[in-house]
Amino acid sequence: MRVMPIRYSSDVEAVTRFYRVLGLRAGPVSRPGSWVELPADGGVLAVHRGDAGRCELAFETDEALEDVAARLREAGFEPGAPADEGFGYSLRVRDPDGVWVQINQYDRELYT
Repeated sequence: MRVMPIRYSSDVEAVTRFYRVLGLRAGPVSRPGSWVELPADGGVLAVHRGDAGRCELAFETDEALEDVAARLREAGFEPGAPADEGFGYSLRVRDPDGVWVQINQYDRELYT
């Protein structure tokens, strides 16, 4: 599993430029430009159009989401059902503090 924080911004282009200057690399961009991935040595920062300043913790996995969901349920955490998204599939689950965490399986052919 890879860590992928999602940074929301009203100006995806400006925030992308800032993090590129900081040292992150250019990665896949969605066709409409509302989503950008910026790879780094320790993971990927996703920049997404939305409420400026909001940040969400997400993970990218190659594991079947049904297997991740089963493991979470066995440990007493109740994830939502995997959802078909424009980028692949996603499931959401609350951590012990009640904060939503997103686990994604990406199909980059869908959005780049």
